[in-house]
Amino acid sequence: MNARRTVYLANPYGFSESLKTGPLRDLCRRLEALGAEVWEPFESIENHDRSAPQWAWRIARSDARGVRDADGVFAVVNGCPPDEGVMVEVGLAIAWQKPLFLFRDDFRRCSDSEDYPLNLMLFAGYTADGWREFWYDSIESLACPAKALAGWLKGEDVEPLGV
Repeated sequence: MNARRTVYLANPYGFSESLKTGPLRDLCRRLEALGAEVWEPFESIENHDRSAPQWAWRIARSDARGVRDADGVFAVVNGCPPDEGVMVEVGLAIAWQKPLFLFRDDFRRCSDSEDYPLNLMLFAGYTADGWREFWYDSIESLACPAKALAGWLKGEDVEPLGV
């Protein structure tokens, strides 16, 4: 049996107590139920002590290491535009050629193209049409066998990168 794949959960939910105890907890549970070992940055030890010198730099470095060390990245891209920190983590995932799964249950359209639901640069790590296999618009869609996440968590290879 394959070891569980680690997923870095790039998200802005940890900034709000209500989102942390609601959508963030639900998302973590769903990913774990699918077989992921979730690395959630707001639970990192570096995020707890904001009285230490250079705490912000330590958090940033810890989060970058989390992306680098994870098997893949699952990014919540809600908002218009999405959270800046999440966008940096998405960029790192693309640069390091990590499987990247995008989640947006925000109904607002914020795109510069009719072809993509968000800024076209978020899709630079995919083939022209392959991005749809890595795009999720509801928590229920995470288990969809026709999409990349469910198979990848079972050990199947995915080829998201068009770079």
